[in-house]
Amino acid sequence: MTTARPTRRGERRAAAELPVARVAVDVPLAHLDRPFDYQVPDQLADDAQPGVRVRVRFSGRLVDGVLLDRVERSDHVGKLGWLERVVSPEPVLSAELAALCRTVADRYAGTFADVVRLAVPPRHARAEAEPVGGATLPTTLPTPLPTTLPTALPTTLPTTLPTPPPPAPNQDGWRRYRHGAALLDAVAAGRGAHAVWQPVPGEDWPGRLAEVAAGALVAGRGTLIVCPDQRDVARVAAACGELLGQDRVTTLTADLGPARRYRSWLAIRRGHSRVVVGTRAAAFAPIADPGVLVVWDDGDDLHAEPRAPYPHTRDVLMHRAHATGAALLVAGFARTAEAQLLVESGWAREVTAERTELRAAAPRVTPVGETEAQLVDDPHARAARLPRVAFDAARAAIGRGEPVLIQVPRAGYVPGLACAGCREPARCRHCAGPLGLPRAAVGGGTGAGPGANGSASDTAVSPTCRWCGVAAPTFRCATCGSRRLRATVVGARRTAEELGRAFPGVAVRGSGGGADVHATVPAGPALVVATPGAEPWVDGVAGGAGYGAALLLDGWALLSRPDLRVAEETLRRWMAAAALVRPAGAGGRVVVAADPELAVVAALVRWDPVGHAAAELAGRTEVGFPPAVRMAAVDGAPDAVAELIAALLLPDSAEVLGPAELDPAPSGAVRERALVRVPRTDGRALAAAMAAGQAARTARKAPDPVRVQLDPQEIG
Repeated sequence: MTTARPTRRGERRAAAELPVARVAVDVPLAHLDRPFDYQVPDQLADDAQPGVRVRVRFSGRLVDGVLLDRVERSDHVGKLGWLERVVSPEPVLSAELAALCRTVADRYAGTFADVVRLAVPPRHARAEAEPVGGATLPTTLPTPLPTTLPTALPTTLPTTLPTPPPPAPNQDGWRRYRHGAALLDAVAAGRGAHAVWQPVPGEDWPGRLAEVAAGALVAGRGTLIVCPDQRDVARVAAACGELLGQDRVTTLTADLGPARRYRSWLAIRRGHSRVVVGTRAAAFAPIADPGVLVVWDDGDDLHAEPRAPYPHTRDVLMHRAHATGAALLVAGFARTAEAQLLVESGWAREVTAERTELRAAAPRVTPVGETEAQLVDDPHARAARLPRVAFDAARAAIGRGEPVLIQVPRAGYVPGLACAGCREPARCRHCAGPLGLPRAAVGGGTGAGPGANGSASDTAVSPTCRWCGVAAPTFRCATCGSRRLRATVVGARRTAEELGRAFPGVAVRGSGGGADVHATVPAGPALVVATPGAEPWVDGVAGGAGYGAALLLDGWALLSRPDLRVAEETLRRWMAAAALVRPAGAGGRVVVAADPELAVVAALVRWDPVGHAAAELAGRTEVGFPPAVRMAAVDGAPDAVAELIAALLLPDSAEVLGPAELDPAPSGAVRERALVRVPRTDGRALAAAMAAGQAARTARKAPDPVRVQLDPQEIG
């Protein structure tokens, strides 16, 4: 028998068991996106477990990392460095989350370290040291006290109170939808069902999602619900807490702050919370054994991560559902083309209501100029910003004592100017830049902007060019010769002033657009001016649908944006506002200021998000745009973009579009974008080629960075 040689003072000895640690080091270089092997010192053997944060020496300096695994031997033929220290024995990356981070990195041509940075919040030592547990014993005695004592007392007292069993999910609200009850049955049975759900207008959708969470708890599994913003998170968390108990629900958002966010994250990781409601980053929440994953309003751009590698919440949850066997629910009043693809491919089942249910729940939607009679009654209806039909709808709702919602696409006062005769954008004679009013004139409501009729010809302030700053006091339209100007988009502040004058004595409330964003408003008569996404619910009404009318103004401004998703995004914003209006049978009415012949307007009138999504997907399939194909956007300096595109080992099916010039960077540098598209079957090859190209650039320390984004949300 041999004995181990005693170590000298300061000498490190490798751990007796599994002495090699595989570590993902936190370095941003794409060519180093792989695990590295380190020796585990004997004194760190107990704490150096898979998933913990560690510090290692890499390229001569100490860097952070995550220990992925412990193995018996390394494939590296050289000498291994030592694990310097374990930052914390708290495992922060389970095997399931590590695999998910790797999958997301590969799909979006990113690095594992970048995805881990999105998935795991920064450590907060004080929060980590605090005990995280369930309900504690009461500190006060019950009243009245019991009159008899038990015959035998327990020898030990429990430290926590028992948690009552979860309630069985109520299917009544889901029976109005085709396959709704079947969805709840599948979740309660632990089956991995996939569904796309479009609630009817006025639906108490937070309550329905809470019932889905109850089904997962019955199956002994967890629930993860991801919403686009804090207001929706608060609504869903409140509904889940009311149905399931507050001790079962944890919210996870960036607004919590470092300490509270990490404390909530630890409560989830340690298994003290089975229902998680959060924003974008919560898609990676370390919930044990997820039974159902939900993304609400997947078309909201807040679900798209603005940091590399730019993953989308919907795709993250799809990969997680596939890996864990959890059910997936994609929900929202509107439907995206990506969700429609899930349905048409057979991967998901649609959960929708019958037309009779829709007609009973939806408000009456009226486009401006939809009938000849309306135009005869109001000849200037299509040119006016607030036509008579909108005023009539607002007056009727106010007369019934109900609030009116006015959705305005832009915040502020008067963002831009156009010819009042032909609506051509007003351009500078000197540089052809866009004309606007000076900030001093539009910022304080001094009356320098256009009047209620949209005209700016009588203003004492001359329009100026936003590019060169030259004043244009003698503007004349190059197209029609008119000298009159009008505001292209009147912002929320100006709209509130105009409506306040038109409805004297009626309260005017603002939400968003520079004003405070309100979660709710009282049920009494009022004018509520809100920007898209900031529409408040009405107090005391299920689903918040207590508005008597909604005016959707400046629809052409939403539809004139040069973007692939413009129609889909416009319908999503309109439906979110219209869903807060009472049914047509109760007098609810929506007036949309847009051309009634447009397909998106017709979809709103019919309340047909499914048909619009199907047409949108068919159109993108015909022209070859996502999600019918996989596409990568390559942005950067012209030479750098050309160099990367030339070096890529693309599949034979790849097609390169561009490059085209983008708006200049803040520094004034010229930027270009090239698009590369392939069939969906070659999506993995495209991502691998992009990752390899970025790795080659970082390996040779190319000076100009290039941003690679797979399936970009904005394609102009």
